[in-house]
Amino acid sequence: MNAFNPDQFDQNALQQLQRQLRSEFETLKSAGLSLDLTRGKPSADQLSLSDSLDGILAGNYKSDSGTDTRNYGGLDGLPEAKALAAQALDVDVSDVLIGGNSSLTLMYQSILFAYMFGLNGEASAWKNETKAKFLCPVPGYDRHFSICEDFDIEMISVPMDENGPIMDEVEKLIANDTSIKGIWCVPRFSNPTGISYSDEVVDRIARLGNIASDNFRVFWDNAYAIHHINKDAAPIKCLLQAARDAGCEDSVLMFGSTSKVTFAGAGLAYMAASAKNLAAFKNHLGIASIGPDKVNQLRHVKFFGDFDGLLAHMDKHAALLKPRFDAVLSALNTHFGDSDALTWTTPEGGYFVSVDTQQGLASSVVAMAAELGVKLTPAGATFPYGNDPENRNIRLAPSFPTVDDITKAMEIFVLCVKLATVNAKLAD
Repeated sequence: MNAFNPDQFDQNALQQLQRQLRSEFETLKSAGLSLDLTRGKPSADQLSLSDSLDGILAGNYKSDSGTDTRNYGGLDGLPEAKALAAQALDVDVSDVLIGGNSSLTLMYQSILFAYMFGLNGEASAWKNETKAKFLCPVPGYDRHFSICEDFDIEMISVPMDENGPIMDEVEKLIANDTSIKGIWCVPRFSNPTGISYSDEVVDRIARLGNIASDNFRVFWDNAYAIHHINKDAAPIKCLLQAARDAGCEDSVLMFGSTSKVTFAGAGLAYMAASAKNLAAFKNHLGIASIGPDKVNQLRHVKFFGDFDGLLAHMDKHAALLKPRFDAVLSALNTHFGDSDALTWTTPEGGYFVSVDTQQGLASSVVAMAAELGVKLTPAGATFPYGNDPENRNIRLAPSFPTVDDITKAMEIFVLCVKLATVNAKLAD
């Protein structure tokens, strides 16, 4: 193991190492690379796993439940598609609504309806608050933060550990501030850390409705619920059932999709909620839509066959993703396995590896990597308002590039971390 331990070097050795690293930097700068680890997009090979969706209906547009999918109607989706989504989210079919292709759209619509109209009558609308606020476990998903900014919802960061959000902090904030109307959660293989919430954390989140102000909602973005890399990764507890057991099922909205399962731009999005929440959501959705794309829903039902078919499909994704994640983790372990220069997560699923530099260095690493032709997610993107107060976190997204390109990108990333760390130590 070629571990990087600059703390063991004296000033002269550090200066010599800096010259060596700068020389390597200039050599790589002339290589003219163009590599991108910014977003968790499926690779072309992953998308090709679903190519047989095209033409799978062979002119038969009628579902087993008797619906002519070419026509209007069916606001909450085909029963067969709802059954698949229910198993993916571990809820009852009656709890599910199928939307278009994007769960992000369903989340945005849910915020819109809650903010403008209320999910429990006009008086419950968040716009009535002087300032509506959301809790945001960090590091987290930048698009969640963008939704809040679009509605001028104030975001409050709360830290996470390997079990999920620090619930003592979450509960304290909610109990003492009635303007907090929601919390964002990515509970399984979280974006970007890859951690999965423990049963205790799920139970405590399920009970938040009992201590929160009226009209509080947990936004449970279970985007990676079935996206394992390690097939033995433990499942997470069902939040909706836990909330029912706690007597506050109306405080929970759950979301998921097949956007990274089949075609990213033509999958199925779904949500699960209490009957009361679904009724409120459909009341407004029904004004904006006469019904979703049921032809696409039927295509997915025929393609998977059943939930076992869906899980078998996810095994194929895992086989393509694992070598990419292994390339990232191998580079990190080789160069920083016995070093305090960098820490990282080792996810069992999802689409990201989260790394933390020493304090104050993330933006420098990202800028250096860009000079060498490697695009990384901007430093701070995993925090509300793009502001990581310690300037440490970087999200690596290895799903889209080839393994060879990831290996090259990680060579550059490793060099930039080393050079930024040595520069900082010499500047002290």
